Amino acid sequence: MSVDTITINRQRGIFEGQASFWLFGYGSLLYKAGFPYLEYRPATIRGWSRRFWQGSHDHRGTPEAPGRVATLVEEPGAVCTGMAYRITPEVLEPLDVREKNGYLRFTTTLMFADGDTAQGLVYIATEDNDAFLGPAPAMEMARHIAQSSGPSGPNRDYLVGVAAALGRLGAEDAHVANLMQALQEVETGSETRRAGRSPARPGTV
Repeated sequence: MSVDTITINRQRGIFEGQASFWLFGYGSLLYKAGFPYLEYRPATIRGWSRRFWQGSHDHRGTPEAPGRVATLVEEPGAVCTGMAYRITPEVLEPLDVREKNGYLRFTTTLMFADGDTAQGLVYIATEDNDAFLGPAPAMEMARHIAQSSGPSGPNRDYLVGVAAALGRLGAEDAHVANLMQALQEVETGSETRRAGRSPARPGTV
């Protein structure tokens, strides 16, 4: 599948004809909406896990040196915490551009803290898109993130922003926590000292 998904998404017609609908954000949308919305609420979705397995050629990296950003991967029993925004259809045009690097529109069931549920829109970069990088050891991903930067800024700021937003929501995410720990070791040089003691290779997360 091509990296640029704008045309595909605009042919999908999800929530067509509705005056407003929910959008689920789990990456940069957690801390930087950048679009008008009617309201926002923390929400969770089931059966999906957040993973920094997608390449970013346009925001946190370049075509020659893509960064690593979040997507969702299916995982039975998993719960992913994010932020839901109620938006109007006009917001989709700029969103399709923002998420054009391999992300497709899907629908999912959102669950709110008060027990309410709603169908919502979510952008997911599946493993068959050309920008998909896939899993790697946490330290390897952290080095990649620490070295990457693009038009939207350093890749490490994206990871830090996601981690901080999850902290404000009181949400635990082992994948993000492991990457943050690895990033701290990379940036302080402690990974080098640890490497001198011949540690076990960090597992894929």
